[in-house]
Amino acid sequence: MAQWILGQIAQLYHLENLWDEAGLDDSQRLARRRRHFTRRLYWLKIVGIRLPQHVLPKSGLGKACTYLLGQWSPLVEHLNHGQTRLDNNLIENAIRHTALGKKNWLFIGHPDAGQRSAIIYSLVVSCLRRGIDPLDYLRDVLGRLPQLCPGADLSALLPCNCKPPVDIELTAVEKS
Repeated sequence: MAQWILGQIAQLYHLENLWDEAGLDDSQRLARRRRHFTRRLYWLKIVGIRLPQHVLPKSGLGKACTYLLGQWSPLVEHLNHGQTRLDNNLIENAIRHTALGKKNWLFIGHPDAGQRSAIIYSLVVSCLRRGIDPLDYLRDVLGRLPQLCPGADLSALLPCNCKPPVDIELTAVEKS
């Protein structure tokens, strides 16, 4: 029975991967999920309800069924949204560095240092996600900040709005 359950879950991931490769938009993904996931999820729930009657509650299968039924509402809600993912692995990978460093950063000085560090960390990660060199970005932004008026709109300085600075200095070869 465990093999069958794992096969059904693997099939859900396989379909999601196929749809990723096909580049489906959210509405197309939603339509396919409703078409291909509904029956599989129905049978997974039936198994999740009936299987505990045949296994010990503290066994691996017993715990898995309890977990499945406890997470059932969020799982089937997935059928109503095309932009969601089956798991949160992308988020887990994105915050891994923060999770690893959080104990090291508990005592980084002034009480306000944690918030400042979080802001800087967010800017660096945003740069990395957009393919921007964080050091170049910070040099550019910190060079432009003193020239701005107090109360100026800083949204243009955010990594999502950043355009890599164009180097307009000409070398000796380009000048000739």
